[in-house]
Amino acid sequence: MPRSAREKSESGTYHVIWRGINRQILFESDEDRAKYVDYLQFYREKCNCRILGYCLMDNHVHLLLAEGEEALSQVMKRLGVSYVRWYNRKYGRCGSLFQDRFRSEVVEDERYLLTVLRYIHQNPRAAGAAWKTYKWSSYQGYLEQDAMLEVDFVLGLFGRDRSKALVEYLQFMQGECGTACQDAEMRLPLSDQAANQMIQEYLQGLLPIELQHLGKEQRDTALQGIKQLAGISTRQIARLTGISQSVVVRA
Repeated sequence: MPRSAREKSESGTYHVIWRGINRQILFESDEDRAKYVDYLQFYREKCNCRILGYCLMDNHVHLLLAEGEEALSQVMKRLGVSYVRWYNRKYGRCGSLFQDRFRSEVVEDERYLLTVLRYIHQNPRAAGAAWKTYKWSSYQGYLEQDAMLEVDFVLGLFGRDRSKALVEYLQFMQGECGTACQDAEMRLPLSDQAANQMIQEYLQGLLPIELQHLGKEQRDTALQGIKQLAGISTRQIARLTGISQSVVVRA
C-alpha cells in the first residue's frame, strides 16, 4: 500500500517526532545525546535550516525546525544517517535504529508554534523527569542564549523588551500544556466542514463569510476568539472567511 504524501507546510516549519525502531533506545548515555546535538548543529549550518526547539528522550526525538535550502526529508535523512553510523560503530551493531519514517505536523502560525514548543519542553514530564532542569531540551537554551536556537525570533514573539520577553517566555512555557500536540498520534488537521461548524457555533449562527461585512473592531474581536478555538489554523480561518491570512494573523 503506497504511503500518503507528507503534508507540506506553507511556512516551512514542522514539528517532528522520530522514534527508535520498535521503540528501541536511541541514547544509552549523555555522550550519545551530545553527539546527536552536535550533528543537529552541523546540519543546521549545512542545510541552512532553523532550529526552534528540540528534546531528546530515551527512545524518541522531538524537533521543531524550519526548512532552509533543503527539504525536511533531506535534513532528517542526513541527520539520521550520520547519527546511526556513529551509534552502530560505537556499539558494534548494524542495521536500522530509527523507524523508517518520522512523523511530522505542519506549524503554520506563531500561536501554534509556541504551543508546540511548550509541549516539546514539557515532554520529559511524562517520563517523570524534572523538565525545567532537563539537560537535553532547548528550554534552558533560550535562557542561555544558545546560538543554535532561534532565540531572537522566539523571544521576539513575546515583545521587543528582552527582559520582559524572557519573563513571559517562562510563564508561557510553564503553563498548562493540554492536549493540543499529540505524541502517540500526531494532530490530525480539522476538516473545513468541522471548522466551519465550530466557527458558526462560536459566532452564534453568523456565517464565517459574513465577517467580511463587519466593522474592523468587531471583525477583529471575532477573529481573536476564533483563533482560540482548538485545531483551527489561521490559514483555514482565512479560507473559510474570505479574509486574508495576514489580516487574520494581525487581529
